[in-house]
Amino acid sequence: MARDHVDVLIVGAGLSGVGAACHLRRDCPGKTYAVLEARGAIGGTWDLFRYPGIRSDSDMFTLGYSFRPWTDPKAIADGDSIRDYVRDTAREYGVEEHIRFHHRVVRAEWDSATARWTVHAHRVDNGQDVVLTCSFLFVCTGYYRYDAGYTPDLPGVDRFAGEVIHPQHWPDGFDHIGKRVVVIGSGATAVTLVPAMARRAAHVTMLQRSPTYVIALPSRDVVADALRRWLPPAAAHRLVRWKNVLLGTANFQLSRRAPKLVRSLLRRAAKGRLPAGYDVDRHFSPRYDPWDQRLCVAPDGDLFEAVRTGRASVVTDTIDTFTERGVRLARGEELPADVVVTATGLNLLALGGMTVAVDGVDVDLAGTVAYKGMMLSGVPNLALTIGYTNASWTLKADLVATYVCRLLRHLDATGDQIVTPVAPPDGRRTPLIDLTSGYVLRSVATLPRQGSRAPWRLHQNYPRDVLLMRHGRLVDEGVRFSRATAALPSTGTTANPVV
Repeated sequence: MARDHVDVLIVGAGLSGVGAACHLRRDCPGKTYAVLEARGAIGGTWDLFRYPGIRSDSDMFTLGYSFRPWTDPKAIADGDSIRDYVRDTAREYGVEEHIRFHHRVVRAEWDSATARWTVHAHRVDNGQDVVLTCSFLFVCTGYYRYDAGYTPDLPGVDRFAGEVIHPQHWPDGFDHIGKRVVVIGSGATAVTLVPAMARRAAHVTMLQRSPTYVIALPSRDVVADALRRWLPPAAAHRLVRWKNVLLGTANFQLSRRAPKLVRSLLRRAAKGRLPAGYDVDRHFSPRYDPWDQRLCVAPDGDLFEAVRTGRASVVTDTIDTFTERGVRLARGEELPADVVVTATGLNLLALGGMTVAVDGVDVDLAGTVAYKGMMLSGVPNLALTIGYTNASWTLKADLVATYVCRLLRHLDATGDQIVTPVAPPDGRRTPLIDLTSGYVLRSVATLPRQGSRAPWRLHQNYPRDVLLMRHGRLVDEGVRFSRATAALPSTGTTANPVV
């Protein structure tokens, strides 16, 4: 049976997948490609999540693409603006016509003899199964599970007479005007939801088991505003991007080297935005050091403003049980609620849930070691995008896409067809994601690992990775290049765009 074949098959049409396709168009214009997207729209996270206030937690000069300037006045943008930016980029670069929507990839099988991936996808719109082949598989699905968020055991929740909503599945048209809302959680989603809902709700309470670091940043970048008046958009974008990269890197390095100092600075900043006498240590001073978990951003200090004006409050305690009228806490107090929002986190899911086999043997992802944070030991011609945990996701996504294009050009130049990462010679392994957040700790054992040194170690340092990924050697101790041992089969047809 004739099967569609492309040089590169991209999985996912979100921020990373669209970016990867654009890089292919720019750097490898002769390569054929297709994009498989499980949902029916472009945008990934930014199309799926629709809860009130959904926005970036990073500035758009670094979350945006390196090759397409962010021109919106807001540096910290709302979800709709980001979704439009991704869609407009796909349209501008002709990526839209290469996307096959409603295609959920379930399995990929590599054959070394022919240097081909056979990829099995399921059409979620009509139930059909589809098979494609490709020479290189580029997985841009992130590492979150999109069909189900994480909800812990909530004792007595069945007794609650109000509504319980997970932010990942926000009901269309839900109206919270004049309602009492309890948001369970203290991560980025909760920090976003509370001030957004507080504008229309009777009152919003953020119920947290333990506090999170929250930093207030301006929603507009004054340097960017000034540069845009004097420079072309692309030049202004590059300068502001690097300014923000260097500031973010300095913040992270200072947090690692002088955590007590940064903790003190964050506490002082929070105290200055809260009412006099507010218990800052209880509600905004975590037990862990800064950047052991991601810092949460409050644009223009909106969370602190909501607390200061009394439209919102923060309660730090554990849940004893739900009641008919709300949530009773361990210390006995009851929080009345009409709506409870469980901003309790996400579930991790590597490779979008697909299974992978190499020469007939299923790959145990937890047994692989990441090479340069983007390929897996023993798995040929496959790259995956995993963004930074201490900076904007797209900074790393751009570097990975650039590196994949370099690899493809190298294969063409040498006549090789296969690039296979190998595991480091020593047995030392560390988690691929070095955060202590609950969503990471729950699933870290199922993810690939990383080694103790380069090229198997993820730096979490963009300037250093620019040198490695854009200018470093392609041939090193971490990879092996080879050729197919059998004649390539007939491809049948080249994959045509199906929207």
